[in-house]
Amino acid sequence: MRIIDLDSLEIFRTVVSEGGVIRAAGKLNRVQSNVTTRIKQLEERLGHKLFRREGRSLALSPAGAALLPYADRLLRLADEAESGFKSGLPLGTFRLGSLESTAGSRLAPVLSRFHQRYPGVVVELVTGTTGALLQRINAFEVEAAFVSEPFSAPGLQTQPVFEEELVLITARSVAAVKRPADLAESTLIAFANGCSYRRLLEQWLGGGGVAPARSLEFSSYQAMIACVAAGTGFSIVPVSVLKALRATADVRQHALPERIRTSRTHLVWRGTPSVALLRLTEMLQKP
Repeated sequence: MRIIDLDSLEIFRTVVSEGGVIRAAGKLNRVQSNVTTRIKQLEERLGHKLFRREGRSLALSPAGAALLPYADRLLRLADEAESGFKSGLPLGTFRLGSLESTAGSRLAPVLSRFHQRYPGVVVELVTGTTGALLQRINAFEVEAAFVSEPFSAPGLQTQPVFEEELVLITARSVAAVKRPADLAESTLIAFANGCSYRRLLEQWLGGGGVAPARSLEFSSYQAMIACVAAGTGFSIVPVSVLKALRATADVRQHALPERIRTSRTHLVWRGTPSVALLRLTEMLQKP
């Protein structure tokens, strides 16, 4: 059970700003005894004295000085929430997850438009694989995330937003790849396990009875594509990423089977969306 309520914090902050109980009571339209009682109750709940008397005035104790910035932050967030619901405009921090590919090739115009429409929102973007992002949503570390098929998301809301064309890439010197056996002695270059695109590629290879000679894991497409271009191995990437990085001429592209050639990117979230998330979903439906 929470031991602090917003009314008590408002009274505490007003006593601080007004320099005493009498002026705070006048500002809050409360009787002095009520203000004194609420401060004592707050001190009892916290187990610390918040003020010390210096002559006829009150001064913050160390505990009171520590509480004040928290009180300011909590009351500001409460004001933002109330203002947001009344106006219908989102405010505050919006933590959003995204695939590295989506962040690099799709989100710049989306987030720019979102910022222009809702400047009161601070977007904090976190990137990762589909598996890692789903874990972050379930742990309430991000409110929503852009993830790719295939994925399993029981209990989550989903909205398809982008369709990606996937290609197999190798060094330009590699001959045409038509079947998994053509890659039997090659190195797979990919994100860590949890990447949906990697899973699709491994399923295709496994269906042909092929396991990569070895795997190298990277955390960025720039590094992956550079290694592929240097002849280190092969990878699977969205065409949009190659175009965004201006790397289409650096590697050779090989068409994948129809069943894994395309993958949809979804925005997923848990529970009732915030005002910011509602506005983002509406914007994605009407580009």
